[in-house]
Order: sequence, then structure tokens, then C-alpha cells
Amino acid sequence: MNVREDELLSIGKIAQRSGVNASALRYYESLGLLESVRSQTGHRRYRRSSLRRVAYILFAQRLGFQLEEIAEQLNGLPKHHAPTGEEWSSLSQLWVSRVDERIAELTHLRKSLDNCIGCGCLSMKVCNVFNRADCIAVKGAGPRVWLGDRLTAAEPEDGIQTPGKT
Repeated sequence: MNVREDELLSIGKIAQRSGVNASALRYYESLGLLESVRSQTGHRRYRRSSLRRVAYILFAQRLGFQLEEIAEQLNGLPKHHAPTGEEWSSLSQLWVSRVDERIAELTHLRKSLDNCIGCGCLSMKVCNVFNRADCIAVKGAGPRVWLGDRLTAAEPEDGIQTPGKT
């Protein structure tokens, strides 16, 4: 596709304007998130509309979307021009549900922090954070109770309180 040279930006200019390292831009391109054309000297050149795609990628990552998910989302959008408002709005429902999930997680975190600070960790029977003898380790890596795992009858509570329950 023929594109006028003045409609294209170098990888350095895209990196500077988007705040994303050139190596990340090349990686995004390898995943199909971005598309470049080559100059006569072989340098990558990106359409100005790539700045919007990079912004989308950054915000989608902040919402917790994985790059593979983002690639699927962007597949339906044009690569050769900036998407219209209608084209962007086709993705909004994905974002709405993810934003709602994040709000619920953050609200839970906020309430739990208030409870933890309020108790002062003086009573190990009501502290949401204390995990005596690391008995939740059998659930796997990470903050298992925070992620919604429940203790089974075979696991001693031993001072563990499931968040949201007192």
C-alpha cells in the first residue's frame, strides 16, 4: 500500500510520543498489534494512527487484558487508518465488563484494608491477612484467599479469616 512519507512516523518518534520503548513497539509488531512499512532505507515507519493503537494497548493492559486478548480485539479494527467512533465502540462492552470487575476487586481490597487497619492485628482470629503455618499454600501460588479460594473442611482455619467474613 502506498503511503506518503509525511504520513509516517519513525519508530523513535512513535516511541517518544507514546512513551513506549522501541523494543516494545517491535514486539507489538511481532504479535500483529501494530503494522509498519519500510522506508527506502529499510527503516520502520508507522502510520500516525498507530499512536491510537499504542494508547489502546496501554490502557487495555492497565485493565488487565493480556496481549493475546488485545490482539484479538484489534483484529476487527482497521490497520491503515484511525478507527471511527463506531469502530471503537464495538470494543466498549469488553471494557465495561473488565472495568466493573476491577472496581469490584478494588472495592473489596479497600474494605479489607480498612478492616485490617481497624483490628490492629491484635486478634489473630479476625485478621484477614494472617496465615499461621502457611496452611493455604496447598491452594497454590499467590494470594489465594484474596482471589476467592475458600478453605475446605480439611484445612484448619488456624487464625485465617476469609475476606469479607467476620
